[in-house]
Amino acid sequence: MTTQPPPHPDHIFDGELIAESLDRLANSYRPRTQPVPESPSLMLPDSLPETGIGDSAALDTLAPTVLDASAQLHHPGYFAHMDPPTPAITWAASLWQVATNQNLLHPDAAPAARSLTEQVVNWLAPSFGMSGGHFVPGSTIANLTALWAARQLKQVSRIAASEKSHLSIRKSAEILGLKYIALPTNSRHEMDISGLTQLDRTALVLTAGTVATGVIDPLIRPDDAAWVHVDAAWSGPLRLTDRFTHCLDGIETADSVGFSAHKWLYQPKGSALVLFRNSDAAHDALSYGGSYLATPNIGLLGSTPAAAVPLAAMLLSWGRTGLGQRIESDMTKADQLAGLIESDPRFLLWGPNQTGVVVWRPVDAAASDVRNRLENGWVSLTEVDGQTWFRSVAANPSADPSYLFNQVSAAL
Repeated sequence: MTTQPPPHPDHIFDGELIAESLDRLANSYRPRTQPVPESPSLMLPDSLPETGIGDSAALDTLAPTVLDASAQLHHPGYFAHMDPPTPAITWAASLWQVATNQNLLHPDAAPAARSLTEQVVNWLAPSFGMSGGHFVPGSTIANLTALWAARQLKQVSRIAASEKSHLSIRKSAEILGLKYIALPTNSRHEMDISGLTQLDRTALVLTAGTVATGVIDPLIRPDDAAWVHVDAAWSGPLRLTDRFTHCLDGIETADSVGFSAHKWLYQPKGSALVLFRNSDAAHDALSYGGSYLATPNIGLLGSTPAAAVPLAAMLLSWGRTGLGQRIESDMTKADQLAGLIESDPRFLLWGPNQTGVVVWRPVDAAASDVRNRLENGWVSLTEVDGQTWFRSVAANPSADPSYLFNQVSAAL
């Protein structure tokens, strides 16, 4: 009988080391009262160490940077960016993902993870009227992939998008060698396509949730458009709710949709999807083979992590209803903050909450100055029509609108 040699000691399960790392995480995860400097010092050697210091010492060295100086996305006063704290179920599943290190590029390296990933796509695609798609690291890649498919399948020669669209749309046009057309918007930042003609060679990009104000372009497909892509990076998950699914009515008529799971699906960074109405045709157009591959390589990426693992765990844990309730709760928090702003003459609200993005500013003070004085409240800044405004995004289920509002008021 042949005896298998033991695995290398660095590559075995080490429960004590995992427990040690979790203890450090638990001690750091409680909301901190002291603000973190904008550019905290790294307590690291200037050059690559010649001799290692060992596992525990490495964790001790990294903890101040990775844990103690991290942005407090889970703090009740964090109402700032499209970056949510991740739920505990994703931490557990992400540990499995990292430990098994499956590579979706080849069935040998991911015999079950490939099927799991496809199943998660199949769970989500019908809500958008799409037939399938695949995971990508973020919506920048989702947008590029969708527009690449438009060029391959419909021979589009130009991309038209709102002047408020994400910068990845212009990047995609340059990478793909296509003409880029920035279309004007109305006072509410909704795209106006009335001046656009000859759509037969045009990929029209509709934005569902602009970065600055969260506005959704009218999701109407022109009859003569060669291809319509919806960049729903932020607001796409509204489609999985009961109360707000109607906000994205019309998305099902698009040829492709992209959205970030690491935004309003509360996933770790590097998780997004690109979906297609005819996914078979799109994937065929974006497939490449190789002598070392057992199956075609679809899309831009080669080696690909199993990002669907933590998402599958969360969806199984919460279900669509549980997920929808959490997103709806975030929307309620945005409405509550907007109500506080409207009731206080010291502040001005840019517009109503449409997708959980609240844009506001002080009447008699510079928004940037007030933000710099905040200690336990967080808002982001955005420029709208030449003025600097606060931008508060409802991505943190632990956020307390009243707490944040009081922090900002105290900093006036």
